[in-house]
Amino acid sequence: MAGKLKFLIPVAVFAGMVAIFYQGLYKDPTLVSSPFIDKAAPAFDLPTLYDDQRRMTEREFRGKISLFNVWASWCPGCAREHDMLLTIAHTTDVPIYGLNWKDERQAALKWLLERGNPYEVNAVDRDNITGIDWGVYGAPETFLIDADGIIRYKHIGPLTPEIWAAEFLPRITSARAMLAGAGS
Repeated sequence: MAGKLKFLIPVAVFAGMVAIFYQGLYKDPTLVSSPFIDKAAPAFDLPTLYDDQRRMTEREFRGKISLFNVWASWCPGCAREHDMLLTIAHTTDVPIYGLNWKDERQAALKWLLERGNPYEVNAVDRDNITGIDWGVYGAPETFLIDADGIIRYKHIGPLTPEIWAAEFLPRITSARAMLAGAGS
């Protein structure tokens, strides 16, 4: 009996590991739940990209539904989503605020000059302090924040027209309905 157990235990452990890894093959890595959903945006106070004497805080989000986009000039996914951010900035009334993350100021300024700037304001988080507080895994990430400063959605990875239509627009419509209901 002991001889069979010596054989069966490693086989059972191996089979369990294979089952776990197999399930992981079919999970979308961009679907990472965030503990910040339906909670107030974490506090921060950072210099802005164009003027390091000016400060940006989470209070910037109050009174309007907005996006907070984590990006960097070195980020390939940020380059892929940039045209989508420009489209959102030019075709909607949803302001986009940026968190320039773990980047060099001059590289970020050059990047925006060459590609266009969809952001109302960019905070600079070179040392990743705010990124940690917001639970940032990597760039790009985009948070949808309602007019009360509550995070309503987080998307990891580049924004696409499909993601914008399927994930953001319904939530924006809902947040606007809640805002209109609160105003009446």
